[in-house]
Amino acid sequence: MNLSDNFFKKVENKTNVKKSTIVSLAQKLQGDKMKDENTLREVIHELSQMTGKEVSKEQEDKIISAVVNDKIPNNLDKMI
Repeated sequence: MNLSDNFFKKVENKTNVKKSTIVSLAQKLQGDKMKDENTLREVIHELSQMTGKEVSKEQEDKIISAVVNDKIPNNLDKMI
């Protein structure tokens, strides 16, 4: 199992979201769409529904601000 498989396994174990779903959501964020607020909100809502975790408007705004302003960690593996 390589590093990316380990990452996806950790995510799946913590969230019950399968790798294929994560990849599908990531494809929505390809190119310029990563900075598109509407696309980000759509992905956040989908993730919220899939995981059963409510995301407040304030949390959503913070996430979007962090993504749009390039303030997300470079090493996502350490976030999990």
